[in-house]
Amino acid sequence: MNPRPSHHRRNLCFRATLATLATLATLMLAFGVGARAADTPPLRAGMIGLDTSHVPAFARLFNSPKATGDLAVIRVVAGYPGGTDIPASRDRVAKFTEELRGMGIDIVDSIPKLLDKVQVVLLESVDGRIHLQEARPVIQAGKPLFIDKPVGGSLADAIAIYQLADRHHVPCFSSSSLRFSPGIQELLNNERLGTIAGAVTWGSCSYQEGTPDMFFYGIHGIEPLFVLMGTGCETVTRIQTKDTDLVSGVWKEGRVGTYRGIRRNKEAFGAVAFGSKGIVPAGKEGGYEELCREIGRFFKTGQPPVRAEETIEIFAFMEAADESNRQGGAPVSLASVLAKARSEAAAKLGK
Repeated sequence: MNPRPSHHRRNLCFRATLATLATLATLMLAFGVGARAADTPPLRAGMIGLDTSHVPAFARLFNSPKATGDLAVIRVVAGYPGGTDIPASRDRVAKFTEELRGMGIDIVDSIPKLLDKVQVVLLESVDGRIHLQEARPVIQAGKPLFIDKPVGGSLADAIAIYQLADRHHVPCFSSSSLRFSPGIQELLNNERLGTIAGAVTWGSCSYQEGTPDMFFYGIHGIEPLFVLMGTGCETVTRIQTKDTDLVSGVWKEGRVGTYRGIRRNKEAFGAVAFGSKGIVPAGKEGGYEELCREIGRFFKTGQPPVRAEETIEIFAFMEAADESNRQGGAPVSLASVLAKARSEAAAKLGK
């Protein structure tokens, strides 16, 4: 009788057993990793300045029981109302504070009390003029910091905030949500464009008294302009009328990028990129979720998605636009406004 068939069957059984054990080991490992990830609590986040619609919108995204991925990295647990005398702050802080309270978020009456409760901070104050004074204790406490637009109330404030963060080795970034909108990001990898030689962006452009004109709402259209053009803007020229601003920058190699700020008629945000192969408009705008995912990833990794140097150049562009307007539309170099602002920033930091 030939024994080979039974021997063959034993080999098959042995191999099947090994395969089963390997599969079980893989599943157990995957389950273990998943369990550890699930057991890792989200970072406790605090919000400073509860006077913007971003506050409840962001909190709902982060605190949703359905939050996944980078949205699940943090949970907003505390808020400090803050507020100033400008109508956009004074008239809305109570409403948005109550919305957060209704979500079960603890409301405290000082920044130090908030810092005692949280690991990371979102500075949301709608009035950029107080961002430096609000950011200072956060940075000195070593808490990673996201600053909603505008990063500061002046170019000097913006520089001072980033220098302070660098001095204390604290991760920090600021951005408009429009930077991360799908339509803008898709233009960066659009094969029909080729190399981007220029761009035009547009959007609503109301002002806030006490800060450069573009800081309050113009930032939403100017930030995507820099996403498309990159850094390296050298001069800025501005035309202003009652209803419209037209701000054009000349980049290295003669590339031109333009922002159209609208205060009347249709105020939708949009963009067109001019490339070596084609001219392509931006697609869908997106919402807050894209920015909030970037914020969550930033707090998880400590790596800012936007370099400080780029944000500072964006604010130099906007400050140069004001200087151009004061000079009757003459071109103004970013180098000139940056030199002045750096001197002012040093004074603010006591150097």
